[in-house]
Amino acid sequence: MDETHGERAREVAAELNELTIGMVRHLLSDRQSMSLTTVAALSRLEQEGPLRLTALAAAEGIAQPSMTALVQRLEAQDLASRVGHPEDGRVRLVAITDAGRALLAERRRAQSVRVADLLATLPEQDVRALGEAVHTALPLVRRMLRAGESARPVSGGSAS
Repeated sequence: MDETHGERAREVAAELNELTIGMVRHLLSDRQSMSLTTVAALSRLEQEGPLRLTALAAAEGIAQPSMTALVQRLEAQDLASRVGHPEDGRVRLVAITDAGRALLAERRRAQSVRVADLLATLPEQDVRALGEAVHTALPLVRRMLRAGESARPVSGGSAS
């Protein structure tokens, strides 16, 4: 029986979902006292640079008052700071600090160690096969995510 493109895409989607959820659950089982929302906001600031608070809240899918409280906590921990907008001095942006970058780097290092420990439970041939699969899949997933991001409408934000 021939599979249609749509049927195969749904199967691959389910498998990717299972893979993602399994890995995320394993990696988040040791949160190091930081919520997923906090890590996601810091990561976005690291990747995209300083953002308006309203834009950060919208991008992370949380209400502005919740993001305001989160940013205040990040500021108190010296993980984020408010900086002036380069083109409009009236606007304040949220930026990650060097301490925030260092924290994310340490979390990534610890997560890599946890995944390496999982890989160590597999025979060498399985590790090699998984490595080849990831080497093939990662560029495709990155391209798919970029295409998905560019297809989403961009929301405007007010000064925050």
